[in-house]
Amino acid sequence: MRAMVLTAPGAPLQFQERDGPVPGPGAVCVKISACGVCRTDLHVVDRELPDIAYPIIPGHEVVGRVEALGDGVTALEIGARVGVPWLGYTCQECSYCREGRENLCDRPGFTGYTRDGGFATHLVADARYCFPLGEVGNDVAIAPLLCAGLIGWRSLVIAGEGRHLGIYGFGAAGHIIAQVARWQGRSVYAFTRAGDVEAQGLAKSLGVDWVGESEQRPPMPLDAAIIYAPVGALVPLALRAVGKGGRVVCAGIHMSDIPSFPYSILWEERQLLSVANLTRNDGIEFFKVAAQAGIKTHTTAFPLREANEVLSKLRSGQITGAAVLQP
Repeated sequence: MRAMVLTAPGAPLQFQERDGPVPGPGAVCVKISACGVCRTDLHVVDRELPDIAYPIIPGHEVVGRVEALGDGVTALEIGARVGVPWLGYTCQECSYCREGRENLCDRPGFTGYTRDGGFATHLVADARYCFPLGEVGNDVAIAPLLCAGLIGWRSLVIAGEGRHLGIYGFGAAGHIIAQVARWQGRSVYAFTRAGDVEAQGLAKSLGVDWVGESEQRPPMPLDAAIIYAPVGALVPLALRAVGKGGRVVCAGIHMSDIPSFPYSILWEERQLLSVANLTRNDGIEFFKVAAQAGIKTHTTAFPLREANEVLSKLRSGQITGAAVLQP
């Protein structure tokens, strides 16, 4: 197999050839056809997440086909197309798992962070955490749904059913969830960084009701706002944009520090919430919705060897929609 490997803190990914992985009991080996590049991959590479054991292969928006089965795997077959998401393992024993909140598991495993991920030609995944994808749709187009779509869906559910929805950070997750919200009949207000003409153009092409810069106020109070950009300074801006009883959902795994803000913009029963990981049930629900809503992802494909360049583009805001690596 071939892989782009993070060998040390702050180091560029190295292209390596390795022996093909062999799945153990309960696992499958997946031959990868596409892997989306997520901002969380940047948090791994840029040492913004703790306790990384090196070397590690990033990537957790994986689409591929089952090439080998470990002992005991009966739910998947050789050749089946599957998706491998961020949540790669849970203990199923802690109180959170027993309560059906496996996204908060005390002993989780994460693809591309604590387990080798999809910036490669093959990976081994726990069969229980692979999503069967069927044969409809293009692999590159599907890849961003495995995290941007799933976390986006969870954040949308947590945001509630309010009609007027703000989206801060109109990238991979934002452009997917804007389509879902529009399909649900909501009004969508897209906020981008100053001067990001391409993201604003993408938002307009998807039929959102208003596009502006993050520092601007929308034309009316929002019922909810979701923040996909990892920028803590957006929190006070979003709180000012939502009306009484409104919700602000922070959807990233990492965010820069939130600056202090006056209590008055939180008062009147506004809520500030965060999203952590996903559950397998989120995936089951979201893929049904994505099919019904006819979600179209805006993607740009790159060769696997260009992973470092793609991460640099993402870091500097030069990716519109979602980037996808192909072996």
